[in-house]
Amino acid sequence: MTQVKSQITLEEFLALPGGEGDITYELVDGELKPKMLPKRYHSRLTGTIYTLLKLCVENRGEVGIEWAVTLKRQGRDWVPIPDLLYVSYSRLSSDLIEDEPCPIPPDLAIEIISPDQTFGEMSAKATDYLNAGVMRVWVVDPKAKTVTIFYPDARPQTKSGADILEDSLLEGLKITAEQIFQQAGIS
Repeated sequence: MTQVKSQITLEEFLALPGGEGDITYELVDGELKPKMLPKRYHSRLTGTIYTLLKLCVENRGEVGIEWAVTLKRQGRDWVPIPDLLYVSYSRLSSDLIEDEPCPIPPDLAIEIISPDQTFGEMSAKATDYLNAGVMRVWVVDPKAKTVTIFYPDARPQTKSGADILEDSLLEGLKITAEQIFQQAGIS
């Protein structure tokens, strides 16, 4: 197991080897924080949303699964690993070939609530994403079967059932919350 001092810099964090076994870490306030191990429903939702986004943004941007992103949180380096992210090619060149964390705030970060997380925790993380320059954040709740969309300049909107998810950032995406959960086999 890798021994880590209590405070770690961004450079030290980025130089660490991959996760120890099944553990992936995020950098928060100079400390390593373990990311929750995804379970079955989480995995299904990740795959379903990835497929929907990939089809929607084809040739306009990149969709990443658990792609770390370097941001600032309350003035400190922050490296969260959203479950999914989307960044448009107008903001990040499609020619980028480095294997590194996303160097800019993505257009969209998506977090799927794990069984040991709360909506409140994910809401706070969504606010941190927005404050760091992310344009939209989706918090997906498998238990409630909802998708809450957080905006930098408006109140969050929670979509469920036949409510349609559409957004100017994702031109062409038009799907209901219910369809996401049905396609993921969570009904």
